[in-house]
Amino acid sequence: MLSTSAIPSIMASIEASLSEICSFNYAWECPLCFCSYSKRLELIVKQLQKSQIDPIPSFQNALKGISEDLSKACKSFAAYRGKGKIYVLVNCLDLCLALQERCRSIGAWLTLIEASCGSGTDLKKKTHDLSEEMQQAQFKVTDNEERVYYILQKEAQGRQTTKAVQSAILMDLARALGTGPENHHELAEHIQIFKTDLGDSMTGNERRILVSLERMFGNWSIEPKTVSESLELEFEEEGHIPPFKNFLCPLTKEVMKDPVVLESSQTYERSAIRYWFDLCVEDGRDPTCPVTGKVLKSLDQKPNIGLAGAIEEWVNRNVEIQIQSATENLSEESTVECIERTLNNIYRTSEEHPLSRYRLRKGGIIHLIIALLKSASKNIGSHLRIKALMTMHSLSKEDECKKIMLQEGMARLAIRSLTGNLEKEKEYALKLLSEFSCDEDYRRKIASEKGALVLLTTMAGNLEHPALANLAEMTLQNLEKVEENVPQLAAAGRFQPLLVRLCEGTEDVKIAMASVVGTMTLANNGKEHVARQGSKVLIRMLSSKPDARISSLQALYNLSGLDDNATILVDAGVLPPLIDILFKEHKAVNSTFTDVQDLASATLAHVVMKAGHWELASVDRDRHSMQSEFIIHGLLRLISDVSPNCQLNLLQILYGIASSPQAAATSIKSGNGISIITPFLEHQEIEHRISAFRLISILSRRLGQALSDELRGTNKLALLKNTLVDSNNTTEESSEAAYILSNLTISDDEVKTVLGTSLIRWIISRLKDQKRSASGRGSRPSSNMAEGLMGLLLHFTKSTDPSILDAIQENRLMGVLLGYVSVSPNPRVKKRATIGLMHLSQSLRARGMAKDSEPQPPSGLCSSLMFICGKPPLVAPPCLVHYASCEEDSQFCLLKANAIKPLVEILGDEDTSVQIAAVEALSTLLSNQDTLKGAVDVLDKYGVLEAVIDLFVEVRPGELQEKVVWMVDKIIRVDHYAQSYSVDQRLVKALVEALKYGNATTKRLAQEVLTNLKQLSGVGGRNSNQSQGRRDYR
Repeated sequence: MLSTSAIPSIMASIEASLSEICSFNYAWECPLCFCSYSKRLELIVKQLQKSQIDPIPSFQNALKGISEDLSKACKSFAAYRGKGKIYVLVNCLDLCLALQERCRSIGAWLTLIEASCGSGTDLKKKTHDLSEEMQQAQFKVTDNEERVYYILQKEAQGRQTTKAVQSAILMDLARALGTGPENHHELAEHIQIFKTDLGDSMTGNERRILVSLERMFGNWSIEPKTVSESLELEFEEEGHIPPFKNFLCPLTKEVMKDPVVLESSQTYERSAIRYWFDLCVEDGRDPTCPVTGKVLKSLDQKPNIGLAGAIEEWVNRNVEIQIQSATENLSEESTVECIERTLNNIYRTSEEHPLSRYRLRKGGIIHLIIALLKSASKNIGSHLRIKALMTMHSLSKEDECKKIMLQEGMARLAIRSLTGNLEKEKEYALKLLSEFSCDEDYRRKIASEKGALVLLTTMAGNLEHPALANLAEMTLQNLEKVEENVPQLAAAGRFQPLLVRLCEGTEDVKIAMASVVGTMTLANNGKEHVARQGSKVLIRMLSSKPDARISSLQALYNLSGLDDNATILVDAGVLPPLIDILFKEHKAVNSTFTDVQDLASATLAHVVMKAGHWELASVDRDRHSMQSEFIIHGLLRLISDVSPNCQLNLLQILYGIASSPQAAATSIKSGNGISIITPFLEHQEIEHRISAFRLISILSRRLGQALSDELRGTNKLALLKNTLVDSNNTTEESSEAAYILSNLTISDDEVKTVLGTSLIRWIISRLKDQKRSASGRGSRPSSNMAEGLMGLLLHFTKSTDPSILDAIQENRLMGVLLGYVSVSPNPRVKKRATIGLMHLSQSLRARGMAKDSEPQPPSGLCSSLMFICGKPPLVAPPCLVHYASCEEDSQFCLLKANAIKPLVEILGDEDTSVQIAAVEALSTLLSNQDTLKGAVDVLDKYGVLEAVIDLFVEVRPGELQEKVVWMVDKIIRVDHYAQSYSVDQRLVKALVEALKYGNATTKRLAQEVLTNLKQLSGVGGRNSNQSQGRRDYR
């Protein structure tokens, strides 16, 4: 409850607020209405001060409430007084609502004041009347203010509007601000004041409104050049006739194409005013005339025929001027600025007045621009080409213009611009091509232009420039509607049109598309793409009519040329129909089926040439696989009944089957395959011979003995040798012949009579030539040749014939083999070279170069010389391994040939077979019990013992472990080394592991070694010296 002393201060506050409110002339409806109530309230307050009213609590509270409401109203009035008009418009509804709430609140407080006044008094009546009016007050903004408010709020939401709508909005805004739309300066000042009012504390909504207003005013304030003088005068002065002001639409500020009159007598462009009406309806308000702001009762739009005629005459006069100007200026002699200005004028005329394109075409403008684009002058740079392409794109919207352009080679010029440096040039070139492609008759023309489809396909897939990609894609979509363009599109890398027709087209269309795939040169990614999407359809076509089968087989053959497609085709089910064609109908004789059979076998050969998914697939209803005996025997039976081409394919199929990990060499043997295949070694066609050689080469790995018998029985061994040495044969034939001979079982007699000792020198020479040549490195013929030649040498190294041994010594063969042991990158060649060293070391006794005892004293002539001279004749010192006189150039002693160190090095080779061969070669030095101690000492000197023990510790159970433990057993038999290694826990542990997990021979040898080690350690067992009667492992 207030004290009586507070009433004067409250009354003073009320008087101050009322004075502030009533002391300003307002231009807005809401503050004027509130101000009128405030003036009446001011009179009542003055009477209250003079009257003797009892200051009861309700009276005091009413005064306080009125004071607070007036203070709040003053804040709203501050916006009307201190802010610009646009700010008030943006907030007009909020300000109006705030004043209405304050007014009604004050009216409610006046009810309490009325109750405190004496009954029947004039003060009571005035208070009562004002209270009722203020409580029922309805504050409203004007219709124009409300319309502008909602429009500005829509702008704050980021609504996209046309230039015409923006013009209408500014007209409404100008009226709400009390100025004319043509008064640009005053409107700009209002926008600047609004920007100042907002300051740095503007909200996001307010900021968007400001940006929108600035953008709209920027467009609105640009006034097009108009004319008020005669047409002739303007033409003489400018070379171009500007439009009259009444030619311009008030909304678009552009020359009208279809002028219409409203009931307000204002003329607008039909499309612009229609858009404005639609926007008004969308915003829920009555359509208005943008210029006058009046609500229209009728939306009728009547053509302004007189104005339309005047505009048409103006356009025609300007077109004539443009044609005359272009004839003079569109040439290489003109300046760049002059050409650019002319192109701009033609473009503007074409865009603003589409009907003028007919006159521009008749005036020869198209020919002039094309001649300009064809010009090789340096003055015609990218910038002018952009202008020219932009103009041609505008003109191409008329069909006859488009026809002339294509006849004059405009499509080719546009395609050339696709390779330009500027993105804008490419953009307009693509727009022009897209326009051309809209007509079916022109699509073939574009596709036939060299490089067009490749460029368009590349650009369509370039996501770095999405705008260009979209234009290129639109053009391609139009081009692919023409059936004849589909093959060219596929050749350019756009396969989808072809695949859609292949998968969804009629039977005839599918056949045509399959033929395209079959004859097309495809890159690897293209083959994979087509195979993934079209292989199932192509395979289904194999069971269709004959022409469909031929087309499908051609396509499948082409696709199968990619190795990665083999799995795709097999998964799609290609094997059963191919086998069905080969097996069930192979008796047909007609040429058509021969072609079918050839294609089917060629496709199958592609699929099985490399190991893959086909090895696990079933090829018929009985679930036979390609490696099954049934299929292999069937293929072998076919060879004699088919065409030469099919024979070649069948040889390649058999090669693929024999090469796979699931090899079926025994099935080939059981089907009499060797006798069927070997005649092809002498076939007149080189491809047949090579395929036969490759197949027999694979078979020789597994069927060496059977193949040897067959070749021996048909006198083909000499053929292989002649193929090897004959320089007229291909490298592949020679290499495969060498490889086959190396895998055959050949007797010593055949080595001498068929191969001949002179072949050793030829092989060594060929190996040297191959080392010097780098061209064949890594290829199959080169690899097979090296491996085959090295294998041929093994036939000589394991022979015990004296003449062959002499030839080995003469040709210094051990040195040759050592060269490949040390440096060959091919593990199979390295293995064979190492085995050759083993053979030579084993041949030492056969040659009679090593004796089991010490050298005997000289006798005969030598003893006489010794008696005369007093000294025995000089004798070579005995070999430390063999205790015999090994010549320094011996080709049979590993020690004299310095072969021990290279063999130690390859004990650590990555290939296990090479390691085994090295262990076997070194083991030959330990095979003689009489020379064992000396041999072990020599091996220890060269680090062999340490390397062997390390290898044994690391090796896993298997053949290598068996070979190494044999050497360990030999080493441990020498007392000194047995004592030394008895404390080697690594060795003991490895021996225990070998005893547990090794094979039978390994276990036996490991047990013997452990027994000897335990005996030496005091555990018990036999003495190593008692093991002389033990059977050697070697």
